[in-house]
Amino acid sequence: MNNGEIPDYADLTPEQLHKIEELERDLGGVYVIAYEQPPVPAHLSDEQMERLQSAERELPGVVLVAYRKPKG
Repeated sequence: MNNGEIPDYADLTPEQLHKIEELERDLGGVYVIAYEQPPVPAHLSDEQMERLQSAERELPGVVLVAYRKPKG
Protein backbone atom coordinates (compact mmCIF):
# COMPACT_ATOMS: atom_id res chain seq x y z
CA MET A 1 0.00 0.00 0.00
CA ASN A 2 1.21 3.45 -0.80
CA ASN A 3 0.05 5.43 2.24
CA GLY A 4 -1.82 2.75 4.13
CA GLU A 5 -5.18 4.00 2.91
CA ILE A 6 -5.49 3.45 -0.83
CA PRO A 7 -4.40 0.14 -2.35
CA ASP A 8 -1.66 0.20 -4.96
CA TYR A 9 -2.21 -1.21 -8.41
CA ALA A 10 -1.14 -4.83 -8.63
CA ASP A 11 2.38 -5.48 -9.86
CA LEU A 12 1.53 -7.72 -12.81
CA THR A 13 3.70 -10.04 -14.82
CA PRO A 14 3.57 -9.58 -18.61
CA GLU A 15 1.42 -12.74 -18.80
CA GLN A 16 -1.05 -11.40 -16.22
CA LEU A 17 -1.23 -8.05 -18.01
CA HIS A 18 -1.92 -9.85 -21.29
CA LYS A 19 -4.78 -11.81 -19.65
CA ILE A 20 -6.32 -8.56 -18.36
CA GLU A 21 -6.00 -6.93 -21.79
CA GLU A 22 -7.76 -9.97 -23.32
CA LEU A 23 -10.49 -9.68 -20.70
CA GLU A 24 -10.98 -5.99 -21.50
CA ARG A 25 -11.34 -6.83 -25.21
CA ASP A 26 -13.81 -9.64 -24.40
CA LEU A 27 -15.89 -7.43 -22.12
CA GLY A 28 -15.83 -4.52 -24.56
CA GLY A 29 -15.84 -0.86 -23.59
CA VAL A 30 -14.54 -1.31 -20.04
CA TYR A 31 -11.31 -0.91 -18.14
CA VAL A 32 -10.28 -3.64 -15.71
CA ILE A 33 -8.10 -2.39 -12.88
CA ALA A 34 -6.04 -4.80 -10.80
CA TYR A 35 -5.35 -3.73 -7.23
CA GLU A 36 -2.84 -5.19 -4.81
CA GLN A 37 -5.72 -5.62 -2.38
CA PRO A 38 -9.26 -4.66 -3.37
CA PRO A 39 -10.62 -1.50 -1.77
CA VAL A 40 -13.85 -1.81 0.21
CA PRO A 41 -16.60 0.60 -0.87
CA ALA A 42 -17.81 2.89 1.91
CA HIS A 43 -21.40 2.63 3.05
CA LEU A 44 -22.53 6.25 3.00
CA SER A 45 -25.53 7.80 4.70
CA ASP A 46 -28.02 9.62 2.49
CA GLU A 47 -26.45 12.91 3.55
CA GLN A 48 -22.94 11.71 2.75
CA MET A 49 -24.08 10.35 -0.63
CA GLU A 50 -25.67 13.69 -1.49
CA ARG A 51 -22.42 15.46 -0.57
CA LEU A 52 -20.43 13.11 -2.79
CA GLN A 53 -22.84 13.57 -5.70
CA SER A 54 -22.78 17.34 -5.20
CA ALA A 55 -18.99 17.29 -5.42
CA GLU A 56 -19.23 15.26 -8.65
CA ARG A 57 -21.55 17.87 -10.15
CA GLU A 58 -18.98 20.53 -9.28
CA LEU A 59 -16.25 18.51 -11.04
CA PRO A 60 -17.50 17.80 -14.59
CA GLY A 61 -15.98 14.70 -16.13
CA VAL A 62 -14.90 13.31 -12.75
CA VAL A 63 -16.35 10.24 -11.03
CA LEU A 64 -15.83 10.06 -7.28
CA VAL A 65 -15.82 6.77 -5.39
CA ALA A 66 -15.72 6.54 -1.60
CA TYR A 67 -13.74 3.67 -0.11
CA ARG A 68 -13.44 2.71 3.54
CA LYS A 69 -10.15 3.51 5.19
CA PRO A 70 -8.46 0.43 6.63
CA LYS A 71 -8.71 0.02 10.37
CA GLY A 72 -5.59 0.52 12.32
